[in-house]
Amino acid sequence: MLVNLRRSILFSLVALVFLGLVYPLVGTGLSQVLFPHQANGSLTRDGSALVGQTWSSPKWFHGRPDDDNPLVTDGSSGSSGASNLGPRSKALLRSTKELVEYWHKMGVKNPTADLVTTSGSGYDPDISPADAMVQIPMIANARHLSPAALRTLINHETEKAQWGFLGSAYINVLSLNQALAGLR
Repeated sequence: MLVNLRRSILFSLVALVFLGLVYPLVGTGLSQVLFPHQANGSLTRDGSALVGQTWSSPKWFHGRPDDDNPLVTDGSSGSSGASNLGPRSKALLRSTKELVEYWHKMGVKNPTADLVTTSGSGYDPDISPADAMVQIPMIANARHLSPAALRTLINHETEKAQWGFLGSAYINVLSLNQALAGLR
């Protein structure tokens, strides 16, 4: 019995060292060598390109609303996860109507469905080119820029579907706004 107990303890220690230390350190080391930008959270000077930022001014392109409170635009953090509101939910309908009104006040006449509904995680960093295009009048008016210059910027920042057929075209809102900041 003592032999079995020693073997069990020895196996537990070996498993702990290998699975608790060696394996995670090798994984972290490989990710730092092969994918350093992604492994470090894709950080830029203005935040992470992997997490949606909150933009409240009409001078910036906006992403999808936060799932925690879609109308919160004060930079407070939300929760990650879906709201689980179904298509007949009165709360969802009320929130969507409030978001449509919010966009109308900002100068967007026909907000897309993505701009008035939240993503599954609430932290989606990307929007579709159509989402960006409908925001052009708002930004052109606030920044005194030509709509043509903004369309060119959107086209330049649009990422195509992976390998030409997986997914759809998208724009990272943080990258788009960084490019917008450099526009004269």
